Amino acid sequence: MSTIAESARIHPMAVVEDGAVIGEGVKIGPFCHVGPHVVLHENVELLSHAVVTGRTVIGKGTRIFPMAVIGGDPQSVHHGGEETTLSVGANCTMREGVTMNTGTADFGGQTIVGDNNLFLANSHVAHDCKVGNHVIMSNNVMLAGHVVIEDRVILGGGSAVHQFTRVGRQAFVGGLSAVSYDVIPYGMLNGNPGLLSGLNVVGMTRAGVDRAVIHRVRRAYKSIFEGTASVRENAAAIRDEYADCEPVVQILDFIAADSDRALSSPTRGQKG
Repeated sequence: MSTIAESARIHPMAVVEDGAVIGEGVKIGPFCHVGPHVVLHENVELLSHAVVTGRTVIGKGTRIFPMAVIGGDPQSVHHGGEETTLSVGANCTMREGVTMNTGTADFGGQTIVGDNNLFLANSHVAHDCKVGNHVIMSNNVMLAGHVVIEDRVILGGGSAVHQFTRVGRQAFVGGLSAVSYDVIPYGMLNGNPGLLSGLNVVGMTRAGVDRAVIHRVRRAYKSIFEGTASVRENAAAIRDEYADCEPVVQILDFIAADSDRALSSPTRGQKG
């Protein structure tokens, strides 16, 4: 039997399968389908024609618009029907046609989405992705499997992120860009192939980062990508100088971390 809170409102033309857990204040509109292993926390709203399936948990206050399919099986030839999961945080918005898949057994079996995220129409979160908080994915953005998107990233419309790629905190990816390599925190990437084109200064300013700090991050960026050694060697060489500057330390830690992908730069992948 389903567990349905008394204050939940379920349209008579919606289907809620036995076993689902429906929290207080949940609203489920007409022609929605909620699977037997789904948990909808308080004040979740499914407007109409939305599907939430699989072993999926939706955080409180999240709104799911028509034609979205949340918690579908991973689109992977290696998936053998294992019981994998999708977890979505609080206060997210998933607009029309958004799709999110559960994880794959070979990689931990979890797709994880944080809080306060905005997914515009037809954007896609593939299996085993990790999406942080306050992320904006514009229309038709595509995340391949195993992608990591850190907090406050903005992905422009139609951009595509290669599997196993990381996009660092508060980076900005321009519309129609191809993200084939890791993007540093606060970086700005544009084009196909995607090239690092500087820092997301507008985003940093809006986030309240002090102007003097932004100038220091700019100097560090120049040292990292215009120095005479490799990017990793340049980054390691300036660590002591910027140990008191949190945004620079975040960039240096990101560069130093293990990754399946190389780093985006102003030149990597450039033709000619």
